[in-house]
Amino acid sequence: ECRLLLEKKKKRNKMVFERYVEVGRVCLINYGPNDGKLATIVDVVDQNKCLIDGPTTGVARQIIPYKRIALTDLKVEVGRGAKAAALNKAWTAAGTQDAWDNSSWAKRLQAKKTRKGLSDFQRFKVMVARKQKSAIVKKEMKKLKA
Repeated sequence: ECRLLLEKKKKRNKMVFERYVEVGRVCLINYGPNDGKLATIVDVVDQNKCLIDGPTTGVARQIIPYKRIALTDLKVEVGRGAKAAALNKAWTAAGTQDAWDNSSWAKRLQAKKTRKGLSDFQRFKVMVARKQKSAIVKKEMKKLKA
């Protein structure tokens, strides 16, 4: 009985924030020449900057401010200051790239990139398809209401 109360208390007191700046945390670079690429935090420099490396994604080892990265839910088991080879091995062993590609965040970014690359005629075709879909949904909703 006491054990159940403790478990309930733990669930209730669960912290909302779970993405911490820590060694091994996979992050998405959101500014600069590597914008949109994934990297892993290898070391924490201070309260404003960290050392990142992305050997599989083409991001060179560099110190970057936290403002330029977005932390993901993914984490790789590496030691502090891990070399590129060890990081690459851990990255592939954890299946990080596949996990990222299957995440809704990555899918949204890919859809945004695809829409950005559309030509004028392709955008027109998308608009017409959306209108047709909307008309069909409206028609079916009228049938259900009647």
